[in-house]
Amino acid sequence: MASVHLTGPRVAVAAKPAALGGLRLPTPSIAVPSGWRARGLVVRAATVVSPKYTSIKPLGDRVLVKVKTSEAKSDGGILLPVSVQTRPQGGEVVAVGEGRSFGSKSIEISVPIGAQVVYSKYAGTELEFNDADHLILKEDDIIGILDGDDVKDLKPLNDRILIKIAEAEEQTAGGLLLTQATKEKPSVGTVVAVGPGPLGEDGSRTPLSITPGSNVMYTKYAGSEFKGAEGEYIVLRASDVMAVLS
Repeated sequence: MASVHLTGPRVAVAAKPAALGGLRLPTPSIAVPSGWRARGLVVRAATVVSPKYTSIKPLGDRVLVKVKTSEAKSDGGILLPVSVQTRPQGGEVVAVGEGRSFGSKSIEISVPIGAQVVYSKYAGTELEFNDADHLILKEDDIIGILDGDDVKDLKPLNDRILIKIAEAEEQTAGGLLLTQATKEKPSVGTVVAVGPGPLGEDGSRTPLSITPGSNVMYTKYAGSEFKGAEGEYIVLRASDVMAVLS
């Protein structure tokens, strides 16, 4: 499936997912009008910060992330032109705001500077700063902190849950073998990790009732999907989990 990457002075049409470490990242799908295919077209979607500014300080619960550079080669070692390089969905936190206030209580940003994070597909505002792509987004748009090279090492934030998706059935109930194209993707999986819970109006967190190891059923089109070394995973909000299976 093709997708389009609008960033800085170029338009990139992507057909291959990006990677953050060993984590395979999905690509957004955006329809491209036929009139946009003219050769040499320049679309500037990111805000370019003038070199006279040497630092950016996010405000409130916003976070500045330096976006991971797109892959320049395919898995087979083939060099990829700009037109087929994809937009990553992760990067490094380089600056954070002061946090949020709940009455007289202040809650600091829970994501530390230097952390490798994964964020929602269409979150934040793109900007070009110090000749590098950055993103300013709200803390709640960060899905989790990646502590290792694989998605199973992802530490979900707030009310998000990391689930390992169950394998698709190989045959129907009547014993008919299914081809890859006819296998229905399951909406069932095993909880790997859970976030600390959402913030309440008083600034306190409410722990999630779902625990690691639980088998759950979730809303079909919810969350963000990733490919890890041991299979496919999805990160979604606790409210997208419909039932616990036992």
